[in-house]
Amino acid sequence: MPFGKIISHTLRVLLLAATWIAAPVGPALAQHHDPMPDVGTQKFGEVHFPISCRKETQAQFERAVAMLHSFFWPATIKAFTAITESDPYCAMGWWGLAISQRPNPLVPPFPAEALRRGWEAIERAQAVPSQTQRERDWIAALANFFRDNDKVDQRTRTLAYEAAMARLAEKYPDDAEAQIFYALALNEAVDLSDKTYARQLKAAAILERLEPQMPNHPGIAHYLIHSYDYPPLAERGLPAARHYAAIAPSAPHALHMPSHIFSTLGLWQEAIPCDLAADTLNVEYFSKTDPRFAANPAMIPRRYHSIDFLVNAYMQTAQDQKASRLLDQFRPITEPVPMFYSMHTGFAAAFVRYDFDRNAWAEAAALPILITPYPQAEAINRFGRAVGAARSGDVVKAKAEIEQLRLITGKLAEVQDAYWAEQVEIQEIAASAWVALAEGRRDDAVRLMRQAADLEDRTEKHIAMENRLSPMREMLGEMLLETGDPKAALDAFEVSLKNAPNRYRSIAGAAKAAESAGDREEAKQWNQRLLDLTKGADTERPEMAGARRFLASN
Repeated sequence: MPFGKIISHTLRVLLLAATWIAAPVGPALAQHHDPMPDVGTQKFGEVHFPISCRKETQAQFERAVAMLHSFFWPATIKAFTAITESDPYCAMGWWGLAISQRPNPLVPPFPAEALRRGWEAIERAQAVPSQTQRERDWIAALANFFRDNDKVDQRTRTLAYEAAMARLAEKYPDDAEAQIFYALALNEAVDLSDKTYARQLKAAAILERLEPQMPNHPGIAHYLIHSYDYPPLAERGLPAARHYAAIAPSAPHALHMPSHIFSTLGLWQEAIPCDLAADTLNVEYFSKTDPRFAANPAMIPRRYHSIDFLVNAYMQTAQDQKASRLLDQFRPITEPVPMFYSMHTGFAAAFVRYDFDRNAWAEAAALPILITPYPQAEAINRFGRAVGAARSGDVVKAKAEIEQLRLITGKLAEVQDAYWAEQVEIQEIAASAWVALAEGRRDDAVRLMRQAADLEDRTEKHIAMENRLSPMREMLGEMLLETGDPKAALDAFEVSLKNAPNRYRSIAGAAKAAESAGDREEAKQWNQRLLDLTKGADTERPEMAGARRFLASN
């Protein structure tokens, strides 16, 4: 079935086809021990992972691993808990319970309680006397991730696990699951400042080799998307993106993941149905796991990541009314339920995007302060308020928000989160650039914004903040336009569009820069691109009206 039809069909039948019962969700990765329901109508893909447990456990285990490959947390915890209760001497059931304590293994760090539970499950697995040598090796590899988690930092344990999975994959070359989980471990260990993409490409090569033999394996398609989820590589991820939802249509994450590739490539009309389907399924699932969520689905944290993607796609295509209606249900929330930080970064980003992409700077300055335990999410909110204040003329407020960003940078540095400390520092520099411009210090403003753009270009986006709020190179183009250098502005927009294609503000900025530079033919092309991008718009923005006027008179 073609990808678009798969998503459309999913949206039509979700509420009728899915029967969900799962563990209550709360801040501490709660455990629940009801037996697993009959999920025979649900589809999570095909996995072959032989183990030495009871014969009747084999299919149950493989189904749980299939769910695991689509990060279907907390249902994975429930699935492996059911195995350990019905077959307590199944060592790999305990392995599954341990590895399921990482809701999304690509977004550490994890709560201390989850790591404690993971280590306890590893110890239970190691205590089972009837393991095979292969199973002992699987368990020993994962032990590297959880051992001494209260003493050894996350990065060190991640690298130890990656090395252990490399040894496992080498020792058992015919064990497809060992190869696939090694590919995932490579992605977990990625260095986002490494522009050679060495680990990503190594993982992709492993998965590409296996894909023809296992076309319906959820992990292969899923981890190929992650391996290629970078602007220079994203085209290679299109086959997996267009196939994954068909493999595991009962997993919300599988419906969402294709939009990573589509968003990276600026394929907004393909991204939108992915995130609509994922959001529908998340509401259906979590509303049956916690009465708070049934009463108010806007409180479901798992929605926020895909909602951010959806708002971004709407705003790039000038569907402002759809974005506004979507966000209206979340506006009363100023303190989202804690779960993990990628949910809160999505929540914060969606509101900032909505204001930035409409030039609603005073509204961005007035965004409610986000109450969150995650400094990465707080920084996004503070950055939105800072830039909004600076660009609407409230320099005092902007400086106060920049000081908050400095404090957040310090907090992240203290916990050795170098990546996010640098990202927040970049936000601080960019906001300071807009303050400098508001104060009339044009040279300082351009220098600071160029510094922010150069720093950002050295690193890659993080999946917890998949679509940059506003690429710093794009902001540099806007600042160069405001300071009277349209040719340099056009260059900045063109560079930005190479890494973030089909962004409304970059295309509109390029059109204005070409017009200001007197290049009418270039301006025609950019204005036409803007109108092509916004064919499905529900809002006539000033730039679109200007493009129509320009093309009508040229």
